[in-house]
Amino acid sequence: MSRVLELLLEGQALDSAQMAEILGMNVSEVEAELETLKQENIFLGWRPVLQPNASGDNQVRALIEVKITPEREGGFDRIAERIAKFSEVETCYLMSGAYDLLLVVRGDNLQSVARFVSVRLASINGVLSTATHFMLCAYKEQGFLFERDQRDPDKPSVSP
Repeated sequence: MSRVLELLLEGQALDSAQMAEILGMNVSEVEAELETLKQENIFLGWRPVLQPNASGDNQVRALIEVKITPEREGGFDRIAERIAKFSEVETCYLMSGAYDLLLVVRGDNLQSVARFVSVRLASINGVLSTATHFMLCAYKEQGFLFERDQRDPDKPSVSP
């Protein structure tokens, strides 16, 4: 694996000079390798991991299991690519097991996700069934543990 890619996977976004210093390379070598990784579609970009709802963003996320009928010429790919193009879909995986696709979907509220599933997703020719699981509480994402307020307003401070 590329040393630059390993460094990117291990930590935070660094500029080329910082990466060069850490790796003992010169800046132009790091920039050339980054450009190669981008051209080969290995490194697609930076994405921060945000504490859910900490930024005032109260959007709803859901995992959706989708069973589909593969197409004669395109197999699962054509339907999966069509579904992946929806703006609500953050992630789309082909899976083994009880269902074919796993989607991570984001919406403004429960109703918008439900509307997406019932109107847009379920109406696609080849979609046999869906199962939606709403994410209630995040504890860890992409290797980052989320800090939690340990006080629960519904739980008494001293139990009898």
